[in-house]
Amino acid sequence: MTWVSDFPSIVTAGTTVTWEDSSTTVGFDQNATSSDWTLTYYLRTNTASEGATVVGSAYNDGWRFTLASSVSTNFDKGDWIWSAVVTKASESFQLATGRFKVKESLTYSGTPTALDNRSQNRIDLDNVIAAIRSIIEDKAKSYQIGGRTFTRIDLSDLYQQRDHLSGVVMREEVAEKVSQGLGNPSRFFVRF
Repeated sequence: MTWVSDFPSIVTAGTTVTWEDSSTTVGFDQNATSSDWTLTYYLRTNTASEGATVVGSAYNDGWRFTLASSVSTNFDKGDWIWSAVVTKASESFQLATGRFKVKESLTYSGTPTALDNRSQNRIDLDNVIAAIRSIIEDKAKSYQIGGRTFTRIDLSDLYQQRDHLSGVVMREEVAEKVSQGLGNPSRFFVRF
């Protein structure tokens, strides 16, 4: 039996997150239920000393989880990973690992600050397009992106980078729409 987590794929910082997981089988056909096993989620990012631990409470024979808004409010936006570990006495089994994305909260108090909700790939694509425009339209001799200087001779490199990033951004946007339940915009259905 393959165990599947119900941990969400997107978490908005500063919100309460709840989910439920069912019991499973571990080791040599041992039933891991909430009556005698503890299921814990470990949430991490690549930022030093940032993470959270969420311990499930018994719900039927599985577990119910609540990640408090006071905990998620400190989450940095970006890609995170989780690990689900079930334990009983000296036994410990990692059930699954996965990835999730943390979105920046839109709530604020006082005067709102600027919010750039673009992905890093989208930011890079916009910078490359600006460099191409600057070199072509403004007849600039050079343009600098991330410490690297491009000249009119390097336009072919910029075009290649633009094409690559356009594909990456398109895949990100399709995945975002699918995760929101809006369907795949590049899939067409024909009725006969």
